[in-house]
Amino acid sequence: MTPNTEVLRGKRLLVCGGAGFMGSNFILYALERIPDLRIVNLDLLTYAGSLENLAGVDTSRYSFVKGDIADADLAAKLFKDADMVVNFAAETHVDRSIHTSAEAFVRTNVLGVHSLLEALRHSPNVERMVHISTDEVWGDLPLDSKERFTEESPFLPNSPYAASKAAGDLLIRAYVATHKLPVIVTHSVNNYGPRQFPEKLIPFFTARALRDEPLPLYGDGENRRDWLHVDDHSEAVLTVLAKGVPLEVYNISQQKEYSNKEIALRILEILGKPASLISYVEDRPAHDRKYAVDSTKLRSLGWTPRSSLEEKFPDVVRGLAQSLSHGEVPATNTHIKS
Repeated sequence: MTPNTEVLRGKRLLVCGGAGFMGSNFILYALERIPDLRIVNLDLLTYAGSLENLAGVDTSRYSFVKGDIADADLAAKLFKDADMVVNFAAETHVDRSIHTSAEAFVRTNVLGVHSLLEALRHSPNVERMVHISTDEVWGDLPLDSKERFTEESPFLPNSPYAASKAAGDLLIRAYVATHKLPVIVTHSVNNYGPRQFPEKLIPFFTARALRDEPLPLYGDGENRRDWLHVDDHSEAVLTVLAKGVPLEVYNISQQKEYSNKEIALRILEILGKPASLISYVEDRPAHDRKYAVDSTKLRSLGWTPRSSLEEKFPDVVRGLAQSLSHGEVPATNTHIKS
């Protein structure tokens, strides 16, 4: 048993947004590794959340509450029976924030965060809350830059999604400074793994490749991202829960970047499809060129990613191909995240 799991034994953990890709993986990962941990999952079950993501969960230590984190009364009630809180709940899809209304992003990523902070302010039991944020709050870097974003990098968001996440993070900063609330913020790079919603780049491209349809790459396809396996992210969150310092911020990253074109080519190679399926389309507005994130601070707590893209990616793509072949997936490039 690791120090992380020992510290968290017997805790009552409230997970907000636990029916989505990252949240559900965290719940399954934590329950498997921490004896006596009890989890309550609060999720609104929007289009990207599904209880099917939690198939096989240990129901003796897990319960589900359908609800909105922006519901202040519900949040206050649940916080009273929790020792710790992890907030995954968010609207996350960049293209939706651009091509549709950003109203849902503001509601969940700002007003929802405010609701949780108020619940925490009046909670007698919660020892700490971890808020899951994104590397997109910092804007982007030039492709040839050697710089990496740190926890102190200024916020310069370029999409409505990123701006809403930055706003929530700034609200947390203010509440921490004003009320000394025990909140820890993490900034993660792109996650990948099983059960990811098919609007995201890797499952979206996998689905289109299976149907021998073009893989629509924005612009020149050279935009660079860091990809972290979702299990490594879950372990990072456990590390922060167990060892992180309240009021601090921690970055979560592999510290290796790949272009979107490289990811598309890898998917095609794994599935035995031709590179000619790649199709370049008009770039989306304010498309960030490069994210590169320094996770030295988190690694000082003993966390390091256990999986590289090279070793995990083939199994993830094949697994997604198997699951996606049985369901409907988006048919256009207007709902991809790249």
